[in-house]
Amino acid sequence: MLWFLFTLSLIPFSLSQPPRSVLIDCGTNASSVIDGRQWLPDSGFISTGTSKTLTLNNLFPTLSTVRSFPLLPTNLRRRKFCYVVPVYRTAKYLVRTTYYYGGVNARVLSPPVFDQVVDGTFWSVVNTTEDYGRGTASYYEGVFRAAGKSMSVCLASNTYTESDPFISALELVLLGDSVYNSTDFGNSSLRLVARHSFGYGGPIIRYPDDKFDRYWEPYGVNNPTTSRGENVFINGLWNLPPLKVFQTQLSVNRSQPMEIQWPLEPLKDSVYYIVLYFADDTGASSRSLNIGINNVTFYSNLTVPQSGVALFANQWPLAGPTKIVLTPATGSTLGPLINGGELFEEIPVGGRTHTRDVIGLNGLKNSFQNPPFDWSGDPCLPKENSWTGVTCSFGSNIRVIGLNLTSMGLLGSLSPNIANLTALNDLWLGNNSLSGSIPDLGTLRLLKTVHMEDNHLNGPFPASLANIDGLQELFLQNNNLTGQVPSSLNAKLGSNLRIVPGNSLLVP
Repeated sequence: MLWFLFTLSLIPFSLSQPPRSVLIDCGTNASSVIDGRQWLPDSGFISTGTSKTLTLNNLFPTLSTVRSFPLLPTNLRRRKFCYVVPVYRTAKYLVRTTYYYGGVNARVLSPPVFDQVVDGTFWSVVNTTEDYGRGTASYYEGVFRAAGKSMSVCLASNTYTESDPFISALELVLLGDSVYNSTDFGNSSLRLVARHSFGYGGPIIRYPDDKFDRYWEPYGVNNPTTSRGENVFINGLWNLPPLKVFQTQLSVNRSQPMEIQWPLEPLKDSVYYIVLYFADDTGASSRSLNIGINNVTFYSNLTVPQSGVALFANQWPLAGPTKIVLTPATGSTLGPLINGGELFEEIPVGGRTHTRDVIGLNGLKNSFQNPPFDWSGDPCLPKENSWTGVTCSFGSNIRVIGLNLTSMGLLGSLSPNIANLTALNDLWLGNNSLSGSIPDLGTLRLLKTVHMEDNHLNGPFPASLANIDGLQELFLQNNNLTGQVPSSLNAKLGSNLRIVPGNSLLVP
């Protein structure tokens, strides 16, 4: 558990330029400009699902269409549907998904419950029922580091899903290097639990007040301890909170403790990233306080300057209701105050399928005319949502060890990139309509079984398979192959070498 104290300083930045972001209006077929920012149609980021238009009036533009994904049979229920968005490798991104049901699944009154995933990391369960009952949209926000040149944001059904999953909008916002930089993003991502401007009662604070378009919700408008602090002069440091957050506060006038239940909902038993923001609006130097969270000291003798201060903590354990107690420190002549807070659950990074295997499978995907619908995102992760036909091993290296696309109705050819699947034990592509030649498979030294029977493959017999010591089974019948079958292969496999009927091969 680590905590940090940082004084906010005058670091100017421009609020005139929108954040660098990709804004996707899901289900629409045309780009649009909303509040000076361009929203893109989603067809360039996903190749599955159905665009639908809600038949409700007076909706915010990005809520008027959705992309819907079919609820699959039980044996396919956990397949994922992924948006793939170009990003800068190793950069941090705020990812926000927005959902407004609008009765898109006919005759189903309640919104579906489903999972959302970023790359190989399980992000959260999406349950919009309560918000929809109030007539509002739901949004989910997280902070993730890009492991490659693209980031996938995926939806997947779970055991509670009873109708088609859907999504209204997807946003990826590039964050500054300093933002949330006390987090080890190599091992953790952040799932937003709460972000509030204390003592504030207006609409959500966002861009242009927040340069990264983070949402700061109001908190405490009806609390009798609310007061205003408009004389602060903060432009931000590290997390770069907006100045507007420091223009309201929760405070008590006298030197007495102040208790806040924050967030209002009980928390799951986990570890959290916490940041609390303070700024004195009087110019006095005698406001200092002690901060406790659930009877545990968070920080002692904090002096609150007019220029502001922020307290950060990583890996802070919390569970159930959360109470923050602000107590005047010895010698303080002013009561405690607080301006804002952010709370994230730290979620473990799920890992990533080995790059060689990703290259190999993406090569196959591109050479198939009709690849499986769920072949986007990470092939192996999360485990429950691996690609159709793909079997993986999990350890320090996550490798593809099996590929079974038998009787999938595949059209197209076999990419030479299949040679990258160097951990493959079993390659089953039988009973499809694949054509072209069989690439060199000599690099697949761990192959045990190869089934490519009942296709339209032509060209020379894949003689490189004779050099794979562990090969036990090779089925190539009912193709149009030519050439010589190596004698060593015939001797080793015997009846487990099947090359007829079909083919025009010479057998020693």
